[in-house]
Amino acid sequence: MSEDKLAGTLETSATDGNAIPNGKGHEPGEEIAASAKTSLAADCEKEPVANNTQNASPRKNENRESNLPESQEFLSGREEKKTTRFTDFEGKTSFGMSVFNLGNAIMGSGILGLAYAMANTGVILFLLLLTAVAVLSSYSIHLLLKSSGIVGIRAYEQLGYRAFGTPGKMAAGIAITLQNIGAMSSYLYIVKNEFPLVIQAFLKVDNPTSEWYLNGNYLVIILSVTVILPLALMKQLGYLGYTSGFSLSCMVFFLIAVIYKKFNVPCPFVDFAFNSTGSELNVSSSGHGGEENPACIPKMANLNIRTAYTIPILAFAFVCHPEVLPIYTELRNATKKKMQHVSNISIAVMYIMYFLAALFGYLTFYGKVEAELLHTYSRIDPYDTLILCVRVAVLTAVTLTVPIVLFPVRRAIQQMMFPNKTFYWPRHIAIAMCLLTFINMLVIFAPNILGIFGVIGATSAPCLIFIFPAVFYIRIVPKEEEPLCSVPKILAACFAGIGFLFMIMSLSFIIVDWTSGSKTTSSGH
Repeated sequence: MSEDKLAGTLETSATDGNAIPNGKGHEPGEEIAASAKTSLAADCEKEPVANNTQNASPRKNENRESNLPESQEFLSGREEKKTTRFTDFEGKTSFGMSVFNLGNAIMGSGILGLAYAMANTGVILFLLLLTAVAVLSSYSIHLLLKSSGIVGIRAYEQLGYRAFGTPGKMAAGIAITLQNIGAMSSYLYIVKNEFPLVIQAFLKVDNPTSEWYLNGNYLVIILSVTVILPLALMKQLGYLGYTSGFSLSCMVFFLIAVIYKKFNVPCPFVDFAFNSTGSELNVSSSGHGGEENPACIPKMANLNIRTAYTIPILAFAFVCHPEVLPIYTELRNATKKKMQHVSNISIAVMYIMYFLAALFGYLTFYGKVEAELLHTYSRIDPYDTLILCVRVAVLTAVTLTVPIVLFPVRRAIQQMMFPNKTFYWPRHIAIAMCLLTFINMLVIFAPNILGIFGVIGATSAPCLIFIFPAVFYIRIVPKEEEPLCSVPKILAACFAGIGFLFMIMSLSFIIVDWTSGSKTTSSGH
C-alpha cells in the first residue's frame, strides 16, 4: 500500500468518523473512531517496514487482500480507480427504511401457509418451532455480520470466496439463486391464483369465462412487465424502502382482517355452494346436548404425515439472509451493532405477525384450513367485501416484495459470471428481464404452492440459514482470535450440524409424502 493511498485513507477516516463506507470498515474499529485514527497514523509510519516483513499483522494482510480483484467489487472505490462498481456507493438508507426492506424480505406469501402449518402441528408445537427458527435466524445473521466485519466484505458470495475460494462463492451464489427464485415463484403464484378471483368479484362473474383478463397466466405476465420489472431495474436497494413500508402495511391489514374474521365466521363453516341463501350461517359450534363440536376444538399438539411440510414452511418464512448484507451495505453510518438491531427488530415484528396470523387463521377453520389461507375464506363467500380488500392488499404486498428478492439474485449472478466487471446498465436490465421470464414460466407450470415451499425450503433454506453462515464463520475468523476449540466456533459447528440434519429430515419426509400420494389429498385442491 503506497503512502499516497494511506494519506487518502487518513483523510477519509477523518471526514467520515466511525461510518463504514460500503463494506470497507472492519468490526473492531467500527465504533472507536478516535483510537482508529491514532492506530492508522501509527500504521503509516510502520508500513515500509511491515511490507518487508513476513510477520505482518492479520489486519494489514486483510487490508492488502481487500485490493484483490475478487473483493474489489464490494469495497469503496475512493482510491485510485474512479470506475463505478455496482455496489460502489455510500450507505444512505435510514434505519427505518432498512427495517422496512428487511421486514419486507422476510414477509411474503409464507404467511398464507402458516395456519395450515399450525393445523398440522398444533398450537404449542407450532409456537415452539416458530420461536426456535426465529432465534436461530437471528443467530445466523450475527455470524454473517461477524464474518463480514472481520474481512471488510459485505456480500454473501464473497464471504464464500474468502472462506473456500471459488467453490464457496459458487455454492453461496447458487443457493441464493435457488432460494430467491423459489420465493419469487411463490409470490407470483399468489398473483396467479388470486388476481382472477379479484376481477371476478369486481365484475360479479359467477361462472368464469375464457376471457383473457380472467386467465391467471396472462395476469402474472402483465403485472411482471408493468409493475415488477420497473422496480427491479432500480440501481440501489435503498430506493425501495417506501414501497417496502407500504407492502408491510398491506400485510398488517391482512392480519387485522384475519383476526376480525375469527369472530364472524361460524364453526363449522358452511361452503358457499351449500349456503347461497345465507339461511344456514348461524351454525352452532356446539353439538347435541350442548357438547362442543370436536371439529371446533383446537389441537395443542398434532403429528401426521403433513407435519413434514411445517419446518420447511417455517424456515422459508424466515429466510432473509441473502438480503442482509446488501441492506447492510446501504445502511447509513453502518455498524455491525446497528445492523444487528435492524435484523432483530425485523425478525421480532415478523414473528408476532406470523404467530397471530397462524393462530387466528387456524382458530377460524381448524382442520379444514387449506394450504393457502385466502382460498379457505373464498369457500365461505367469494364476494365478501372485506376478503376482496384483503386479496388486493396481499396481491399488492407480494408484488412489491418481488423486486426486493430479485436484487440478491442479480448480485449473485454478477458475482458468479461477471466478478470483475463494472456496473453496466444493459447487463443490469438483461439479468432482471431473464430472471422474470424464467420465473413466469416456472409459475405457469408449478403444480402447487406446497411443492414450492417444501422443496426449496428443505434444500436452499438450511444452507443459507444454518450451514453457510456457520462454516464461513469458522473459516474466516482467525484462529489467533478464536481457536477451533473455542465456544463460539463449537456453537457454530453445532449450528451447521443442525442445518444438515434439518435438510436430510425435511427432504426425507417430503419424498415419503409424495410417494404415499397424500400430497394431492392434503393440498386442498
